[in-house]
Amino acid sequence: MTDNDKSGTAGRMAPSPVGRLIAAISEFANSRGVYLGRRSTRLHVAIYRRFGGRVGGRIPGFPNARILLLDHVGARSGIRRTSPVMYHEDGDTIAIVASKAGQPSHPAWFHNLWAHPETTIQIGAETRRVCARVATGAERDAWWPRCSSGYPGYDFFRRLAHPREIPIVLLTPCSGG
Repeated sequence: MTDNDKSGTAGRMAPSPVGRLIAAISEFANSRGVYLGRRSTRLHVAIYRRFGGRVGGRIPGFPNARILLLDHVGARSGIRRTSPVMYHEDGDTIAIVASKAGQPSHPAWFHNLWAHPETTIQIGAETRRVCARVATGAERDAWWPRCSSGYPGYDFFRRLAHPREIPIVLLTPCSGG
């Protein structure tokens, strides 16, 4: 990690005009309690898979906001689901932020990973087997600025979600076969 990465501000890429428009629309909707995540998931997953992440693998206007497909099993239902989630990578560790666009509750995938931490993710055309755990303390504090530098909307989501602390989930390769 460079000194710029630690600060969370230096080296932050400004969004393009399209990115600023998308962020403004997102903030407008989310601050009024309109959460669009569930409504677009199936279409996003289908497009991502069809094009191996070449389409649907990034947030338009935010060059560092990359998306993976996260598989998870329902904590109570046992139903297998897939969610598109922004991610940030450092070596073999992938961080995902359970922001739910600043809503007062954690996303369903977070609860599902808590119950079933071994899962798979798809980045582009590649599928990886990973184990999930929640970052805590200094580890979480180190990841937050790195994540928000990749997608500045996280800072808005944090203010909107207050007093809920937005978890950061770390995905690492599972040991063993």
